[in-house]
Amino acid sequence: MSGSDLARFMLRRLAIAVPLLLLISLGVFALVQLAPGDAARALLGSHAVSDEAIQAIREKYNLNDPFFVQYGKWLWQVLQGDLGRSIQDRQLVTDVISQRLGLTLYLTIYGTIIVLGFGIPLGALAAFRQGSRLDRLAVMLGVLGVSAPAFVTGLILLYVFGVVLGLFPVFGTGRGFLDRGWHLTLPAFALGLSVMAIVIKITRASMIEELSKDYVAFGHARGLSSARIAYGYVLRNALIPVVTAAGLIIVALISGAIYVEVTFALPGIGTLMVESVRQRDIPVVQGTTLFFAVFVIVVHLVIDIVYTLIDPRIRFGRVES
Repeated sequence: MSGSDLARFMLRRLAIAVPLLLLISLGVFALVQLAPGDAARALLGSHAVSDEAIQAIREKYNLNDPFFVQYGKWLWQVLQGDLGRSIQDRQLVTDVISQRLGLTLYLTIYGTIIVLGFGIPLGALAAFRQGSRLDRLAVMLGVLGVSAPAFVTGLILLYVFGVVLGLFPVFGTGRGFLDRGWHLTLPAFALGLSVMAIVIKITRASMIEELSKDYVAFGHARGLSSARIAYGYVLRNALIPVVTAAGLIIVALISGAIYVEVTFALPGIGTLMVESVRQRDIPVVQGTTLFFAVFVIVVHLVIDIVYTLIDPRIRFGRVES
């Protein structure tokens, strides 16, 4: 795996990502423009204004220009890092997003740790003990996790462990790293449980398939220990489908974070997006949507690189013999 191979691989991925981002930005801009109501009045808020003020806003935001001219001017501002200002408090959209970003990242990383820390071991143990009570319990958890949306799981966890048992805080984000982790434990589990079901099912199915392959029998014949075969070969190969599905997992975590933040009243980007849609804060809606799109595309690029590191037979778009 040479540096030139990695560079060519990333260039190919970027050649796909850039047009995709342009299409997403065009879609976001078009949907906001097609939303009911007058965009100029939305930009002015709920205050009573004169026709002259509305006309001034139309001139300022190029609302009298043709659609693609408006889009081109807006895209040029975005490429310069200018996402506009929030209608509600006149703050820069980039500042509004940066103020909320830390909490959402903390929650997403915490949920990811829960998903991988519990999902992969449970799926592996279920495969090793196929047909046992543990296997049936893991399958049942998978079904329940897929069936229950994150906001439903969040409400149950909040009531049982926060209100009834009083083990965790029911509101607030905490102060400091550890206190924040304590406050976000229930939201992180609510976020992780639904996604964990996917990891359990994929890991279990992949492990069962790998355990039936010939190299496992050859390993035992060579005198290798069961632990070395299981963790050195079987689990590593079984993780390849998990990494392949990592894009779906990340998207599920991000979308789930929106519901969890609203359920637990957390001031993250998900709550910001819901509030901006409700208030028709057009610049914030556009900014948060573009942020999520860029984040997902970057994550997919990183996942493609990690995939090649896990499976040594894959080398940037071709299979080595």
